[in-house]
Amino acid sequence: MSETNLVVILLIVANVLFSLKGFKEYSFFERYKFNIAGIQRGEQIRMLSSGFLHADSMHLFFNMFTLYFFGPVVIIYVGILKFLIIYIASLLVGNIFSFVFHKNEPHYSAIGASGAVSGIIFSAILFRPDMSLYLMLIPIPIPAYIFGIGYLLYTIYGMKNRRDNIGHDAHFGGAVGGYLVTLIMAPWLFEQNLLMIGILAIPIVILFILQRLGKL
Repeated sequence: MSETNLVVILLIVANVLFSLKGFKEYSFFERYKFNIAGIQRGEQIRMLSSGFLHADSMHLFFNMFTLYFFGPVVIIYVGILKFLIIYIASLLVGNIFSFVFHKNEPHYSAIGASGAVSGIIFSAILFRPDMSLYLMLIPIPIPAYIFGIGYLLYTIYGMKNRRDNIGHDAHFGGAVGGYLVTLIMAPWLFEQNLLMIGILAIPIVILFILQRLGKL
């Protein structure tokens, strides 16, 4: 097994072990999940630990399955240390978004690595915008940048309507975190993929405009 794959596997194992403990121990799950009231009491560890908890085995599987395929792409371009920084930064930025959007909802809770994984997806798209993705129920390949734009626009829609139990704000925040930290880590992308950087920034600008206008 290559060093690249080993790091991703170890990260997956950490998520699996932490999540399994959360499945079995309600008190552990409650202590480490993202919760507005808990964070406001000073329990900042929740901002990190919640990213290693999952609601159920399917939630865990889809996040880890996605990480397994996109993680190595990022490592190839920036190395292991910077990959881990992007992962953790995306997780934290995703939870910061959740905190900002729900700070007046003390009972709001969330869990999952989706914010971190979203950041890794968008980091991979910046490095390989020419990638093609295959999604369930869609038999044709989708260009990575089209997926990225559509993902963020759908997330904005979900944040605006709030009709499901998905933490859209954490997903969006994680994607933004991965996008920004990747550009900081790899500024040469501005020379090679400037157009793509601008295209992926469009949904981010839309989000902040809607936020300033009070539409979210």
